Amino acid sequence: MRLFRRSEADAWWCDFWHQGRRVRKSTGRTDRREAQEYADGLKAKLWRHARLGERPAVTWDTAVLDWLEAHAHLRTLPDRKDQLRFASKWLEGKPLTAIDRDALDALGKKKAATGVGPATVNRHLAAVSAVLGHAFKKGWLPNKPPIPKRHEPEKRIRWATQEQARKLISALPRHLAAMAEFSLATGLRQSNVTHLEWSQVDLGRRLAWILADQAKGKRDLAVPLSDAAVAVLRRQLGAHAKWVFPYRGGAIKQPTQVAWLAAVKAAGLADFHWHDLRHTWASWHVQNGTPLAVLQELGGWRDLKMVLRYAHLAPGHLAPYAGNSGLAKPQNVEIDRAQNRTHDVRIAEDEEDEILLEMNGVADGARTHDNRNHNRRSRENQSNPEYVTTI
Repeated sequence: MRLFRRSEADAWWCDFWHQGRRVRKSTGRTDRREAQEYADGLKAKLWRHARLGERPAVTWDTAVLDWLEAHAHLRTLPDRKDQLRFASKWLEGKPLTAIDRDALDALGKKKAATGVGPATVNRHLAAVSAVLGHAFKKGWLPNKPPIPKRHEPEKRIRWATQEQARKLISALPRHLAAMAEFSLATGLRQSNVTHLEWSQVDLGRRLAWILADQAKGKRDLAVPLSDAAVAVLRRQLGAHAKWVFPYRGGAIKQPTQVAWLAAVKAAGLADFHWHDLRHTWASWHVQNGTPLAVLQELGGWRDLKMVLRYAHLAPGHLAPYAGNSGLAKPQNVEIDRAQNRTHDVRIAEDEEDEILLEMNGVADGARTHDNRNHNRRSRENQSNPEYVTTI
């Protein structure tokens, strides 16, 4: 091993060979003894890694920076940064090998203690899992620790009635009301509405386009415009040269929560979010008879499973198959009803016979002849004038 430096003020460099490869690196030390200790330690680590399979101790911070650099293209990168920023409060400086299931479970509990739900905790742990998976692929981890997921209860789909939607729109500021009305008419997601440009709209053909890099499904989406959607767009003409729904000369990044919450309260809605406008649009379509396959194309869903969430709102398409159980249907309902009435009369006659028997002192079970015929003859005789005269 050789130690050298370029000048008296520079740090010492080490120069040696390891498994046929030359290692030439600055020690970062200006003291020769410290530089020698660093170089010896580096050589020992490389030897242990080659002979014993020991991996270099990479810290959480290094893995996060490397993951962010490799995934700079993600549209959800701002959200991931927020999630990783929270995790770094507890994992900063830790070797990756020290981040096991117990550490992840403790991290999940700390996030849950902030008052968020199980779904938010799982999203934060998923961001940590992505970094650990990236480190495993690069050989920085011998294995990827399992992620302790929280149970997420099924959420009901929230949608507004026509009357509630009208109240909501009337309570919103003008620029937000136009966006909400357009969302209810097209089912577009919030970001697709806020960043919609006039270059993506063709009023003549009554079409709008969402580009692949803007769509959640990562494919181009053609949006047919209804009369209601066209009416909203015509009111927006001249508001801005580029943006369809501008505010103060630019695009809207995020609708104001204060104004939205006030309008939700005025409409009599509870726990209603902007994305529920899309649920409302889909619910209205299903209730008005739009086939689920057509709704899938209109909404740009890749998986029919997402559309089946709305199927229960219009079970009418199941009605033709309700009788396929094989149970025989009555041939003539009126005849069947008449038979039922006849049966009821006979039951009443039998009950009357029982009463007459008890009045005559005949106990049940002691009949020696057909009581029905006897009582029928009695009724016939009672209707005979001669019989009445004889009595």
